[in-house]
Amino acid sequence: MLVTTTNTVEGKKIATYHGIVTGEAIMGANVVRDLFASVTDIVGGRSSAYENKLSEGRQIALEEMKVKANQLGADAVIAVDLDFETLREGMMMCIATGTAVTFEK
Repeated sequence: MLVTTTNTVEGKKIATYHGIVTGEAIMGANVVRDLFASVTDIVGGRSSAYENKLSEGRQIALEEMKVKANQLGADAVIAVDLDFETLREGMMMCIATGTAVTFEK
């Protein structure tokens, strides 16, 4: 399934708008990862543990969104937006939101 941040797809005409679809992922971080991330923050550099967790959350949210769009009979999800939030210490959330559409054949 095509997933894009754009509102249109070149060469395709939208036949049906199925509505907004979303996918959510709430990810918890563990004490060991937090400890290593704190050390990285102190000495500088990137925290690969948190980067990996963010990537995992993004993949889960996008996949969930695509499943919901597929259930509606959509060909694509357009105008996709990704939001990342910190819920509380050690808890991160990723939300993927877009519009499920079907293209003219």
